[in-house]
Amino acid sequence: MGFKFERLDAWKKAIEYTDAMFDIADGLPQKYQFSLGEQLRRAALSIANNIAEGTGRDNPNEARYFFGISKGSVYETVNILVIIGRRGHLNRETYHQHYRSADDLAAMITGLLRAQR
Repeated sequence: MGFKFERLDAWKKAIEYTDAMFDIADGLPQKYQFSLGEQLRRAALSIANNIAEGTGRDNPNEARYFFGISKGSVYETVNILVIIGRRGHLNRETYHQHYRSADDLAAMITGLLRAQR
């Protein structure tokens, strides 16, 4: 049967996106591992975690709260990717690929938010 969130396309996409963000973080030079790497990992984890937690709430206002945090975390990862790129550790093509994934994911989370109204 499984948990409700496991059936959500948004959660599945968030897991894939998290894997990609971990790959980027893992490839950063040692001097950026704690600052940028760890922050990217935490923000990416927050996306799927908060989708899962939001689906576990019976109150629509509580669910919206967690979905909102999840969407904010998507934006946070994009900001971190910009900084990583400016430091020369992410090429434009890879950045744009992940930017499109983040945009799609944010739209899916917006759908979750609207479904709670």
